[in-house]
Amino acid sequence: MKPGQTSLSAILLSAIVIQRLRAFFASAKNALFLPQGMDIQSRYYWQTEYYLKEDVMRLTLILVTVGLLTASSVLSQTRESNPREQEIVNSYLKKSVSQHNSKLSWFSANFGLNRIFRDNDYNKFVDNQRATFSNGRFGYLNMASSIGLEAAVVFKEKFAWTIGGELWLKMGETLEGSYSYNVPGGSGPSTVTNPKSEISVTGFSSGLQYFILNPPKLGESLSKMAVRIGGTVGLYQVNWELWQQYQNLNLATSNSAATNTTFKDNTVGFGLNLGLDYPINFGGLIVAADLNYLHLNFDNVAWYNLQNEEIIASLNGQEDGRVDLNLSGGRGKIELKKFFSW
Repeated sequence: MKPGQTSLSAILLSAIVIQRLRAFFASAKNALFLPQGMDIQSRYYWQTEYYLKEDVMRLTLILVTVGLLTASSVLSQTRESNPREQEIVNSYLKKSVSQHNSKLSWFSANFGLNRIFRDNDYNKFVDNQRATFSNGRFGYLNMASSIGLEAAVVFKEKFAWTIGGELWLKMGETLEGSYSYNVPGGSGPSTVTNPKSEISVTGFSSGLQYFILNPPKLGESLSKMAVRIGGTVGLYQVNWELWQQYQNLNLATSNSAATNTTFKDNTVGFGLNLGLDYPINFGGLIVAADLNYLHLNFDNVAWYNLQNEEIIASLNGQEDGRVDLNLSGGRGKIELKKFFSW
């Protein structure tokens, strides 16, 4: 039924009700007609009561008429505005359900180069060992490569929570062949075959990214370059393998252990980054580039024997010459990233 038809029906209904009320009041008036045989005083009281009741009937008729017309007007306006109101409510509910049930995420694979500060204990260790090998030398620790995976969830429009893992490719080297090794404080040189000094690092991290330009939107892929900044915190583990004959230091006995095993340590690392995300016209993929700084220092590199005694690498055969693996420095990463909604 249209709004105009609703109004007309309400008015007709009001007219019918008013007509019925008038007929009722007329019959009531006739019923209250002045009876015969009354004295003057009784007649006065009867007329006073009659006119009072007649005024009440008229007022009731007026109030009923106004109420019916007002109700018809409100009903007409309500019917007229309901479709638009319902459309707004439906749109809001649809948007709320969509936002509640959908999230924007990404998954990426990355390759990184880590520029390690050259002033570190490992490079001092290399210089220290130069004198022990008559015809061989290990290289300095300057650059390290890494590969990693990362997943993220976007929230609050411009923020993203990330979690990922990385594996650093082995650093250091193995010297092929046989070398003369002069053990410090030993009886004389010994022959070492394929001496090795190799370091590997694994890590898991989590962090926040904030898009300062062109943040991604739900249900859409990036259409232009996005800029973001962020930070990470992670747990890292290092393994350092040295040749078996290396002259280590047992902190409990101040002597050297017989045979080396893998030196290990765990620590927390912190990173800050600036990143760019650029869309390419291939499968909705995004190419990302990150520049960051990683603070990653392993200060308790050691292994433990069956007696739970701590064995370390030392520059001078003393505890104060302990070799730490400080791998802090600048990093650069290239990522291949894919956004998706779920």
